Amino acid sequence: MSAVRKIHTVLLLYSALAFIPALGADSVVRNALPVIAADELPAEARDTLRVIKRGGPFPYDRDGAEFRNYERILPRQARGYYREYTVKTPGVRNRGGRRIVCGGPLPECYYSADHYLTFKRIREQP
Repeated sequence: MSAVRKIHTVLLLYSALAFIPALGADSVVRNALPVIAADELPAEARDTLRVIKRGGPFPYDRDGAEFRNYERILPRQARGYYREYTVKTPGVRNRGGRRIVCGGPLPECYYSADHYLTFKRIREQP
């Protein structure tokens, strides 16, 4: 690669990196997460979403507890913004590892099938 081309590549990279903060870190994180349509979720997750929208009653004591986003996978928000809800896992006696985490007035919800290792933003159908 020629010196001119290397300089051009570096300048393009710096330009791209300079643009990211203008979007806002939350926007970048939110857009980086995979998206799943609500009707593509497992049946148990769709049931949990319906109960969340209804406001309960919830089957597990920890449902509705604060989710603190220690993993920093979800967009950063103030403490208390996110709440977590259990998604039943067939064949498991305990709560299992599937969760829905919601936050905000609308709310925006995220699905984790692996106890917060990964998340997918849930897209509600219009």
